[in-house]
Amino acid sequence: MSALARYFNAKGYEVSGYDRTQTVLTKELESEGIVIHYSANIPLVENLPTETLIIYTPAVPEDFEEFVYFKNNGYRMMKRAQVLGEITRESKGICIAGTHGKTSTSTMTAHLIYQSNVGCNAFLGGVSKNYDTNLLLTSTLTRICNPCADNVGTDCKSAPANDLEFVVIEADEYDRSFHQLSPYMALITAVDADHLDIYGSKNEFKKGFEKFASLVKPNGYLIVKEEIELSVHPSLPLGKLGGAFTYGMNKGDFHAENINIENGEIHFDFVTPTETIPNIQLGVPVLINVENAVGAMALAYLAGVSPEELREGMKSFAGIRRRFDFQVKTDKIVYIDDYAHHPEELRASISSIKTLYPNKKVCGIFQPHLYTRTRDFMDGFAETLSMLDELILLDIYPARELPIEGVSSDIIFDKATIKNKTRATKENLLELLKNKELEGVLVTFGAGDIDTCVPKIKEMLTEKQNIEHID
Repeated sequence: MSALARYFNAKGYEVSGYDRTQTVLTKELESEGIVIHYSANIPLVENLPTETLIIYTPAVPEDFEEFVYFKNNGYRMMKRAQVLGEITRESKGICIAGTHGKTSTSTMTAHLIYQSNVGCNAFLGGVSKNYDTNLLLTSTLTRICNPCADNVGTDCKSAPANDLEFVVIEADEYDRSFHQLSPYMALITAVDADHLDIYGSKNEFKKGFEKFASLVKPNGYLIVKEEIELSVHPSLPLGKLGGAFTYGMNKGDFHAENINIENGEIHFDFVTPTETIPNIQLGVPVLINVENAVGAMALAYLAGVSPEELREGMKSFAGIRRRFDFQVKTDKIVYIDDYAHHPEELRASISSIKTLYPNKKVCGIFQPHLYTRTRDFMDGFAETLSMLDELILLDIYPARELPIEGVSSDIIFDKATIKNKTRATKENLLELLKNKELEGVLVTFGAGDIDTCVPKIKEMLTEKQNIEHID
């Protein structure tokens, strides 16, 4: 939603909106001139002309006062995905979907193409640390034009003719939103079941991704993680596509070979169906990023990014806010903040941490997201969180949902087999941490409002241990 707000703001429209909680991101939007309010305000929205376009996320409850007002008073209302769908129909959409990995992969893809001679716009689900935004607009933001090595706009005569041809979009499966898109290229990272409150079953969830795959335009490209089996709708057979490929960390049409982890760096060779590009260095040296990088480079490679541009782009990739985001990094204590909120995301993140720091104790703070997700995956959460050396479990962040009887963080806590575990609240978390002898790796997990705790934890660790922190 914030990327679309920035998009229309950059085009000169007056943009305002509602959010439930003030965050770092909403403060940034306000500093950019976007007006935000944090409680229902009917007198305010009554002043909006009826020709105002209302863009909403399906996460907003249908009985929310402002939503009801707009619906009953003739405003033009579009879901976020419908607006993105219009954008993909006007350009070559590169759409990345999946239960997990899509934000990292889409942000890498956007960076690889944006910094190259190809160029792109991008609507991302996370804030790129290279650009400090989740929106990239080649038409309004300057970029490096390699032919003349100057910062230029789109009127540069030496810039490529297809400067605005591609748009990178993170494709959201919630509420079947990604079915609104018209991809030229589609990549699927994972189809581990989620959002069963919408899909009803694992099989229907998988069918949702099969439908998304079938939407690829004729002569486009479909890239799927090698272990995923999908059947595309018979009316749109894969034979219509320009190409259908697989990818993976160490197998698939696109994959990595000669992975080398040494001195805090990760290098590998990128294998394509036609050539091998040697010595790729990951800018964010986390093992899970090898797989994400392979998917991103596959898309960029097919979009025309050169081998040297791929190599430079991966090396300069700085990461994403709240995706394996290092906050403090010293010999004694490492603090990481991560958006993981699904059992498989947690498994990938914890495994990567243990690979990076095999001799350090890992303490994880987890805030479950949604009552339905907690209910549907409590066994998976308990199993993956038991991979930690210590667990601090917070209350559920409800987001759009009302409480479900018998569903709380306790059902995960009771099933977790880890011995060193503690229940806590957001309110007493900081005091709990202050009284601990913290060393090793501390990590915060969750998609709710746990991010509001991150600056306080970072500050506490800095003061407590008199250390320099990472900006």
